[in-house]
Amino acid sequence: MKICLAGQGAFGQKHLAGLARIDGVEVVSLAGGSPDTTAAVAKKYGIPHWTTDLAEGLEQPGVEAAILTTPTQMHADQGEQCMRAGKHVEIEIPIADSLADSERLVRAQEETGLVAMAGHTRRFNPSHQWIHQRIQSGELTIQQMDVQTYFFRRKNINAEGKPRSWTDHLLWHHACHTVDLFQYQTGEEASEVHALQGPMHPELGIAMDMSIGMKVPSGAICTLSLSFNNDGPLGTFFRYICDNGTYIARYDDLFDGKENPIDVSNVDVSMDGIELQDREFIAAIREGREPNASVAQVLPAMRTLDRLERSLNS
Repeated sequence: MKICLAGQGAFGQKHLAGLARIDGVEVVSLAGGSPDTTAAVAKKYGIPHWTTDLAEGLEQPGVEAAILTTPTQMHADQGEQCMRAGKHVEIEIPIADSLADSERLVRAQEETGLVAMAGHTRRFNPSHQWIHQRIQSGELTIQQMDVQTYFFRRKNINAEGKPRSWTDHLLWHHACHTVDLFQYQTGEEASEVHALQGPMHPELGIAMDMSIGMKVPSGAICTLSLSFNNDGPLGTFFRYICDNGTYIARYDDLFDGKENPIDVSNVDVSMDGIELQDREFIAAIREGREPNASVAQVLPAMRTLDRLERSLNS
């Protein structure tokens, strides 16, 4: 399967590393934002063609699918562009930064019949898969998810510490991970949502701190704290408080409530959530089926984010 990957930054390279471990897959074109860095990344990963024009990448011979790791503000237009060009598409989280654009992508998928998937990696991390399997079997029921998403990002830089050409967003990007995961794990859409945000950054124009509360009809709640001001351990840390145990997930690692490690190495074929996400995308194309985290399946998360944004603006 020949793939065009768009986005030469830190997250694009995580996908390239994961795709290299999947049999029968070849990234034949890299569409980036800056010629120099795009050429360098293409050379590093042995990609035969690079461009700064996504349309050119999609037109390369044999390309069946695209993976978008471009700036959030480009996701909706590029996702539709890929589908209108007849290509399956995986769009990194979030699929859009508005509910209207998210709904537009779902309509495009329905009209084209192509595989269109969101990069909601938390669904695929072995730690969260382990929890999900036990919820599905009836062994666990979530009472509360307590989540911290913390970064130190007072300047507009990316995960590699390099200047970013676009502004990240706590609600539409980082909260999206937890909003979707909470609703995925409980199997319910939030019936109550509340949000608070701190002062706006004078240059970036975004809130640097945010607090979100959610409740689903069954009664489970989620408390989410987000910050770009945290000068300490970075990342997202999930505490699942269940009727039958407490569990702490740190990306692909899982611990019980007393910090004893839980072996999740046999949950899936890899410990890399990005690779597992890409494997699902490729398998769905090959099998002609809807993927886990399709754009339609993540639309409830986008509806909840829209409600949270409106509560912040009211």
